[in-house]
Amino acid sequence: MTGSGQRPLLFLDVDGPLIPFGAVPQQYPTYQASPEPRGTDSNPLLTRIDPKHGPRLTALPCDLVWATTWMADANECIAPRIGLPQLEVVIWPEPSDTDEQDERKGLHWKTRALVDWAAGRSFAWVDDEITSTDRTWVSAHHRGHALLHRVDPRQGLTDCDYAVLNEWLQRTIGAPPSHGSA
Repeated sequence: MTGSGQRPLLFLDVDGPLIPFGAVPQQYPTYQASPEPRGTDSNPLLTRIDPKHGPRLTALPCDLVWATTWMADANECIAPRIGLPQLEVVIWPEPSDTDEQDERKGLHWKTRALVDWAAGRSFAWVDDEITSTDRTWVSAHHRGHALLHRVDPRQGLTDCDYAVLNEWLQRTIGAPPSHGSA
C-alpha cells in the first residue's frame, strides 16, 4: 500500500487528456453519448470524449479526482458521458501573489493546490500543461510518491498513457513510502 495506507489519487484534467484539441478538427473522431447528459449542447467539443475512457479510468488502482477548471461541471457533463461515478473535485483557491510569483518561475497554477489537496498521499496528475518545473517543485514539497504525467493535448489519453499510469500505480501500491519521489 501507499505510505498513508490509502490508494493513490489520480488528479484528472479534462481539456487535453479527455477532450483532445490543437490539431486539425477533422482529425478527431466524435462519439455520441446515450442518453446525452445535461448541458452537453453548450460545448460541441464534448463529442470528442471517447466513452472508453470511463472504464479504463475506473480500472486503474487509484481514487479519481477531477483537477480541472470544469470543476463540478465535470460531474454533470463528463462523468455520465463516459460512465464515471460522481468524483471528488479539487476546488481551486483564489489567485494570490504567490501564484503570480510561481507563474513567473514557470510553476503551473494547479501544482501547489494539488500537493496541498493530496496532503502527503501518493498521487498521479494527468494534464497537458505539466513541465519539469512542476516535477521539480513536487519532488521537493510532497512527501509521498508522485507521477506528473503530461498528455499530448492533440491526442488526449492514449494506450501508452494508460500503460504508464497503470505501471506506476501498481508499483506505488506495492512500494514502500519514500520522500518526494517523482
